Amino acid sequence: MSTTLAMFPPIQPHRQGMLAVDELHTLYWEESGNPDGQPVVFLHGGPGSGTTAMHRQFFDPAHYRIVLFDQRGSGKSTPFGEYRQNTTALLIDDIEKIRDMLGISQWLVFGGSWGSTLALAYGEAHPERCLGFVLRGIFLCTKSELAWFMNGIKNFYPAAYRQFAAAMPEAERGDLFKAYFTRLFSDDLAVANEAAWNWNCYESGVMFFKPPAQSAASYEPKYLSRRLEAHYMHNAAFMQEDQLVSNIARIRHLPAVIVQGSYDMVCPPATAIRLHQSWPEAHLHLVGDAGHAATEPGTAQRLLQATEQFKLHGRFLNDDIA
Repeated sequence: MSTTLAMFPPIQPHRQGMLAVDELHTLYWEESGNPDGQPVVFLHGGPGSGTTAMHRQFFDPAHYRIVLFDQRGSGKSTPFGEYRQNTTALLIDDIEKIRDMLGISQWLVFGGSWGSTLALAYGEAHPERCLGFVLRGIFLCTKSELAWFMNGIKNFYPAAYRQFAAAMPEAERGDLFKAYFTRLFSDDLAVANEAAWNWNCYESGVMFFKPPAQSAASYEPKYLSRRLEAHYMHNAAFMQEDQLVSNIARIRHLPAVIVQGSYDMVCPPATAIRLHQSWPEAHLHLVGDAGHAATEPGTAQRLLQATEQFKLHGRFLNDDIA
């Protein structure tokens, strides 16, 4: 029997700080919830989007020791938007540095979109540190997924795609990724910001199954973090093709749940299904009325049910919380 769960109330971190991970990058980190509770680490998407206060609300603060941090170049981490010394392997090392700093032996790993990519990569590198995985909007960073983002979405959102393409000169529209990549990394900050803003409008415009009402937007410097997304796409996330599926045996013994919007245009459900085929022990939940965003009602419900199930059972179930 299905039970509707509300997001947990907003909370404030009880501990936070900045951790220098090398001579260039310093990461923002925070803890909230129960200081003596079950540790969980939240891996945000993007790359480059950063964490928000809402991300704490997927976890019961009376039970979980909730760890959030902003990845290199993201959110409150510095330097903002920095792509140098920014690779998947370095992000994995950063997660370990944070875990070690906090004195945590093992934790539940929660990640959506790019966060699911990083969660899988981290788990496959350090399975002994993981209690399990809550994954949403699966992105494996394969060639077919990158091609879909640049060319496939137009079949479902032609207006958004036309606007995305129209921002580039007509002669460059045959390779939109190259056109945007060149501008995102332009030395002219105005050019880079404009490209980042147009990229953000495109991705945000295809994010939801039922888009929320939004006020008129304006340029914001934070969108320059889109260059990190292009940086990782250009370098195939610094992984071998299909590496995450090839190495899935390293974490198949750990409990996992996959929550996927059936109408996800950013990370199509075929990717989540393929991951599940290689990892049948994981529980796959296709949300019939959801796109990519974690905040869509059906997706948020499944994520909350997952964290509640793990709280109660130390694993995940096919059924909802009764």
